[in-house]
Amino acid sequence: MAHWVAGLTVLMGLACAWPALAVMPDEVLADPALEARARALSAELRCMVCQNQSIDDSNADLARDLRILLRERLTAGDSDPQVLDFMVARYGEFILLKPRVAPHTILLWATPAAVLAIGAVGVGVWWRRRQQLVGPAPELSDAERRKLAALGVEDRSVRWKLGRHSRH
Repeated sequence: MAHWVAGLTVLMGLACAWPALAVMPDEVLADPALEARARALSAELRCMVCQNQSIDDSNADLARDLRILLRERLTAGDSDPQVLDFMVARYGEFILLKPRVAPHTILLWATPAAVLAIGAVGVGVWWRRRQQLVGPAPELSDAERRKLAALGVEDRSVRWKLGRHSRH
């Protein structure tokens, strides 16, 4: 049993370290500040092979080529926006893991908010219709109140009407 747990622990550790293995040692820039910029930018770019991973996390050959190209642009003196613009010009908007807000992507950004608004309106309409169908609770007669008191049940409808919603 202990060997099984140890083996599972090693496998989980390797799985967690897998993305760190994507950037090869020969790709790492000598300047730590430039390398940090490269890592930040490559985390924003999509691997065109994997599509759900950044090029920083992907082991695909194309991701490696893109990481090298990105580092070449940085060492040539490009700013971060210039590097991203170069990559978008070359590979299209799809290369960005987080699409830019622009006139041609406004539908992409507005759809979640619109769906939430429509859902909220729908819940509101449903709630109002439900309240209209159910209506207010009928008043208890004095005889019904006496029966409840005899059973040891408190009439809470009076408390609700007075605005006291507590149970004490």
